[in-house]
Amino acid sequence: MSISLQKGQKVSLAKPGGGTLSQVKMGLGWDAVEKKGRFGKSKAQTIDLDASCLLFDASGNLADAVWFRQLRSKDGSVLHTGDNLTGAGEGDDEVINVDLQQVPANVVQLVFTVNSFTGQDFTQISNAFCRLVDEATGQELARFDLSGAGEHNAQIMAKVARDGQGWSMTAIGATATGRTFQHLLPAVSEHL
Repeated sequence: MSISLQKGQKVSLAKPGGGTLSQVKMGLGWDAVEKKGRFGKSKAQTIDLDASCLLFDASGNLADAVWFRQLRSKDGSVLHTGDNLTGAGEGDDEVINVDLQQVPANVVQLVFTVNSFTGQDFTQISNAFCRLVDEATGQELARFDLSGAGEHNAQIMAKVARDGQGWSMTAIGATATGRTFQHLLPAVSEHL
């Protein structure tokens, strides 16, 4: 059973019945809003959203980043399956897989972000969501709808952090501005 998260809500990633998750998938999906063309006809547009996973140590320093220009973390624990340039298709348009057991001990937080590389703002994006899935079972654990349309072109989606019992996920949903994760780092630091 999936939990639909609101901004700031936190959910434990412990498995029901005991144990902890070992491999999770963060999926990102979106559609472009059709623009009105000449003579009232709808016109499809191309929007390139990019999912990124930022790995932080206990001091809040960026230890590594997985994004469309680096699809695998240096240690191999985080893997981006590829850049979708349009959002076309059903379901997850971009996927980041995380092997939580292989995340280095010095990394205590994973922050997932999304930004419009082509620069369109979120008023031109619909049906945007991120979701966390248990890779062992395929069960959707949590979903965060990125429905807050606005004149921002990036969003800090969620973070997965180590706690005393394993890992937990917090839905952030903070708006930001920037075409790549590097532009988002000052905004991300407020949520560490």
